Amino acid sequence: MECISLFDMLKIGVGPSSSHTLGPWRAAERWTAELEEQAVFDDVQSIKAYLYGSLCLTGKGHATDIAVVMGLLGADPETVDIDSISGSIDRIKAENKLNLGGKRAISFSFANDIVFKKEFLPFHANGMRFEAELANGETVAETYYSIGGGFVVKEERIHAKENKETFKTFPHPVRTGEELLQHCNAQNKSISTIVMENELSLRTESEINEGIARIWNTMLESIYVGCHTEGKLPGGLNVKRRAFEMHQKLKGDVPYSNPQEWLESIRDTEVRFRQIIKWVSCFALSVNEVNASLGRVVTAPTNGSAGVIPAVLMYYMVIENHDANFDDVKQFLLVASEVGSIFKKGATISAAMGGCQAEIGVSSAMAAAGLTELMGGSPEQVLIAAEIAMEHHLGLTCDPIGGLVQVPCIERNAMGAIKAINAAELALDTDPSEVKVPLDKVVNTMWETAKDMSSKYKETSEGGLAVGVFLSDC
Repeated sequence: MECISLFDMLKIGVGPSSSHTLGPWRAAERWTAELEEQAVFDDVQSIKAYLYGSLCLTGKGHATDIAVVMGLLGADPETVDIDSISGSIDRIKAENKLNLGGKRAISFSFANDIVFKKEFLPFHANGMRFEAELANGETVAETYYSIGGGFVVKEERIHAKENKETFKTFPHPVRTGEELLQHCNAQNKSISTIVMENELSLRTESEINEGIARIWNTMLESIYVGCHTEGKLPGGLNVKRRAFEMHQKLKGDVPYSNPQEWLESIRDTEVRFRQIIKWVSCFALSVNEVNASLGRVVTAPTNGSAGVIPAVLMYYMVIENHDANFDDVKQFLLVASEVGSIFKKGATISAAMGGCQAEIGVSSAMAAAGLTELMGGSPEQVLIAAEIAMEHHLGLTCDPIGGLVQVPCIERNAMGAIKAINAAELALDTDPSEVKVPLDKVVNTMWETAKDMSSKYKETSEGGLAVGVFLSDC
């Protein structure tokens, strides 16, 4: 069983997709590093990248080709200047040269050396193969799979043993919801405390706090940018950004000059029921509009579902508890990440494998769980909230129009956030002894549903709204 940290579930990266953008980006980076480890980097004359299955079918709309090239350049998706990406790609297209790993210029044709292949590789729907021709005429190659949430593995899973050994070092190893509750009940501790003790086996408390602060600041920045950017999203659908106008109607008169001051200003606005729903929706839409425009967001657990957790956490901070601070953020994210890891271990967080239930469904469950503990819920009620949220996303298909993470993806984040808040409220009023469906049952059911789901409803743009609505209609 693999070791999954909070920082595995919540990664900072570039949109629009964790599986189709961040994963291939990291795979290209990893392959470039492995060429150096194999002492063949300086002998590389040319390279090709083959994108299979779902990476082919929706790769253009998800900027998979751009992500691969940025990874080959050695750019880090967590820190790269977002505004520099288009310039780097334009330069490669004009010069037919690529600075491999940021160190060696080799010939490269953007149009011909990235090959889209519709066939699916056997291990996972998101397969990719990198090939390098060396100076002596030999070819070296490696195959990777982007399995959702920015996670990348080789077919032989060479790090599986290492992950298993690390997992065993956790003071509280967890694979299922039931195991998590056993740890909580045996030691009379909250879920966030159990997760924090696991994290401390991997890094220091200051490192954990600094990492969580970066994650939260990225989330807050993405909400802020989305709420203050107007216009249309790229890609050809001509989707109008809605968060800007929603925010203009909702914001008060308190001046601000940065994201933190803005957060404080929202606390002084009207909080009737309709306004609360609009604020939560605005927060969620804003993040995913940033994601759709190749902006920086946090996988939570994926890019396509990146708006749910920030929206629910912002709801708590600006509506539910005006005294909320970093400690609340930390507690929320510790709980949310653990619930996400249970779904990853027992099912999937990849829309290419499980449809949108694996993205929006999991993110809604994660957010519901985090909110429930902040609201004083017991460990049992936290998992009840996660179960309720997922139960009402079961069977949700992935059918992006034009292969873009825009329609229906952006709105689904708003709906997932509202469902998470509702699930938390229901769980807080639930007697755990009366529960009929435990979390582990819904995890298993989600996975069985995913396996039964037609492949055309799994991030291929070959079913659902993707074929019911044409680009010409937009």
